[in-house]
Formats: sequence, structure tokens, C-alpha cells
Amino acid sequence: MLALGRYLFAIPMAVFGIFHFMSANDMAGMVPLPGGVVWVYLTGLALILAAVSIIIRKHDRLACFLLGIMLLIFALSIHLPGFLEGDQGSTANFLKDIALAGGAFGYGLLAGPRE
Repeated sequence: MLALGRYLFAIPMAVFGIFHFMSANDMAGMVPLPGGVVWVYLTGLALILAAVSIIIRKHDRLACFLLGIMLLIFALSIHLPGFLEGDQGSTANFLKDIALAGGAFGYGLLAGPRE
């Protein structure tokens, strides 16, 4: 089950990362920092690298911890303002990102050291 869960979690992360490269200019407006496009590319790369790490089981515990932190940052800095205003799309994205962060932390704990 954990092996299946690993793929079910990692593959969408890789796809999200690819989307960041395909739609960087569209996503840049959501970034609350200067240099929006650069941040979109960096987070896209981080999503892809985390997915690869999880799939090949190399440094997956660290990758999951960092991915969880990044997803919480997304939820709090990008989606929380709209969530607090009652925007349905922001609410869905806020809840999605905190759920995925929880999944990343959970998988990271289960991954543990290997012999």
C-alpha cells in the first residue's frame, strides 16, 4: 500500500511542477514576492525534484519535509487571503495545499531510514 501511495502522491506533484513551467506567466501574478516568474519556475522545479525523490526513494524523507513546508507556505501566503474573504477557489486551493502538506509529512514519517 505504501508503494502505491508513493506513486499516487508523487506523480501529481510532478504534474503540478510541469504546469508551473507551462503556465509560469499566468501563475506569476499569484506570487506575493518580487520576481514572480522566477519563483514559479523555482517552485515548479522543487515540485518535480520532490516527486523524483519520492519515486526513487532517495532522500524522500527530507524531500517530503521540504515539500510539506513549501505547500504550507503556498496555503498561507497565496490562498489564505482569498479563503478569509470567502472566495471559493481560494478556499479549495487552501484546503488542497494543507491536505497535501499533511500527506507529505505523513509519508515522510513513514518513509524512515532504510537498511
